[in-house]
Amino acid sequence: MDQVNEVRHTPAFAPDSLVLNRKLPLWYQVSQSLRASILGRPQDASPRLPTEEQLAVHYGVSVLTMRQALKELETEGLISRHRRRGTFIEPRARRVSPVRLLGSIDAIVAQQSGERTTVLGHGPGPVPGDLAEHFPDCAEVVSYRRLRCDEDTGEPTNWAENAVRPEIAARIDVADLERWPMTKVLRDTVGVRISRITDTVEARLADPATAELLRVPLLSPILYYTGVAYGEDGRVVDVARIRYRGDRFSFSVTVDAH
Repeated sequence: MDQVNEVRHTPAFAPDSLVLNRKLPLWYQVSQSLRASILGRPQDASPRLPTEEQLAVHYGVSVLTMRQALKELETEGLISRHRRRGTFIEPRARRVSPVRLLGSIDAIVAQQSGERTTVLGHGPGPVPGDLAEHFPDCAEVVSYRRLRCDEDTGEPTNWAENAVRPEIAARIDVADLERWPMTKVLRDTVGVRISRITDTVEARLADPATAELLRVPLLSPILYYTGVAYGEDGRVVDVARIRYRGDRFSFSVTVDAH
């Protein structure tokens, strides 16, 4: 009873809206959207979720789909469900830190290989504001834009932007970028000793440029990959930002226990 009274005096929990992609499992899209809403909720938001029926109407899915999405979140430990009382956000459900993954440079090269690549453009320019922290000693970087397509069908699968230090870019043959991934060109052709690459993968919605290049609907789900490559001196040599089609890729991690 105390919990119910507390809920009445706090702001109602309102999940974010979602543009559904009919090519992806609906329950998965709904669960991920609701998960983000829970982890990003205001501190004083109500811990009580709307009913299954209300959430189903909110997301435009069936109650059965909504139930499957909620079951996924319950398995994660983000919510608890109580008969006749409702569904509540677990007090321990907090924003999570990025998972740090260990792997090899060759694994990244292999992941980026095997598709037909077209260089859309390249050239020097000012360091983009969101990359300034990676290039504090550079007035400009050289950017490369590439589109990758399926070898068999010609269907676009992802497009990439790389920002490279000017002194390193001066040694890159653009023709090599139509044959190999940037990581391989830097390491094996240019001779850069890459000490590590920090990867980040997040879900985003397709902006106009991405929608046009990948031939997907505007605001459809994509996987947004950022790879920051460091040289032996600790300085960033390359920042790759790749947009993958959400209906063609998934993000899988294998953790070795040994």
